[in-house]
Amino acid sequence: MTRLTLLAIIFAVALTAPTRATTADSTVLIQWNQTIQDTIPGGGGAGAPRFFALAHIAMFDAVNSIEREFDPYHVRVWLGFGSSEAAAAQAAHDVMVALNPAATATYDALLQQQLGKAPKGFQRLGVTVGARVAAAVLAWRQNDGWIVPSFPAYAEPLLPGRWQPTPPANAAASFTHAGQAKPLAMVSSTHFLPAPPPILTSARYATDLNEVKAIGKSDSVTRTPEQTAIARLWASIAASGTGTATHYSSIWNNIARDVARARGLSLVETARLFVLMNVSIHDALQTTLTSKFIYGVWRPVTAIRQADTDLNPDTDADATWSTLIPTPPYPSYAGNMATIGASAARALGLALRTNRVLVTTTWRQSAGQPDVVHHFTTLSDVAQEQADSRVYGGIHYRFDNEAGQTAGRAVAEYVFANFMRPK
Repeated sequence: MTRLTLLAIIFAVALTAPTRATTADSTVLIQWNQTIQDTIPGGGGAGAPRFFALAHIAMFDAVNSIEREFDPYHVRVWLGFGSSEAAAAQAAHDVMVALNPAATATYDALLQQQLGKAPKGFQRLGVTVGARVAAAVLAWRQNDGWIVPSFPAYAEPLLPGRWQPTPPANAAASFTHAGQAKPLAMVSSTHFLPAPPPILTSARYATDLNEVKAIGKSDSVTRTPEQTAIARLWASIAASGTGTATHYSSIWNNIARDVARARGLSLVETARLFVLMNVSIHDALQTTLTSKFIYGVWRPVTAIRQADTDLNPDTDADATWSTLIPTPPYPSYAGNMATIGASAARALGLALRTNRVLVTTTWRQSAGQPDVVHHFTTLSDVAQEQADSRVYGGIHYRFDNEAGQTAGRAVAEYVFANFMRPK
């Protein structure tokens, strides 16, 4: 073999071998996560997980197409090499412009800040990877059933235990389409469907109804001031009861950003962390939304006002009972907030290989009210406070929470076991 032939072989191998940008900076991901958080329409809500999940799937697959350390989540572009940071930036930009065109100027500005006015060479190759991945992710989710012109009508018979619109608004049910939409990871919306709730005549039903009746009442004498603040904050209401506070989806993404920085995670590890958490939240929330319309359980405010119809000797009616925080317009079982916290905590714990993480959560409040800061020693402690907040607020039974937590953990474990596995 001649020296010239040997050099040609070495050069060819260099072009085709996996190129891992081990010095790639995760700042680009952190900046996009923050920008998504700041531009989500309406500041959050049940639609927020879709924005976070799709943008982060695109960023992960773009970065991983170059780094090649994990199985792809959805797609791999076989360009071979390029700037991982540029790939992530372009992927996030293109997905978010498509999902939220009203904020295009903000997304354009961030992209230019990260790439400059005229990307060149290695950076331009990354841009190509990011654009191709974003196009594939958007095509994949184009007709996933989540975007509907209006929610399908839903009603339950006027029978004890069955959901009815709740005061004061008595609004029609929302998110009734969740069961027909396409999950991001699960096989179907009922993949981890919770078991049926306790029957009305059971001791468990009476115990949990009486708990929320006592502690969740608008003027409860058993709820502490701290519990009142917790209920309001996790409902995005200022602790005072007047004004707004940081949304739950922002709280968990704040935690993920803090953890990624504190642990010095690489670009691809950070990308994977955000996907594991946000996809788990998305599919766990779809699970509990679906279960609500399968089981159709009445909300505590209805159950307490009509307790004289439930045939349970251990419950008593209070016709004027009302909640601390507003009741969302859909059935009670299983609990959305509980499953969000459980899925997020379990996903982060699996990615970090520990549940013991020092966590600080900060709620920023409107109208100049001071920030509220809570400190935790484990991820699951954050999730438990989030679940308990709904009992304190009067809108969920504890059996709602436990079912939601079980489903949330199961979803996170499924996502971790089946997606983005290490090479």
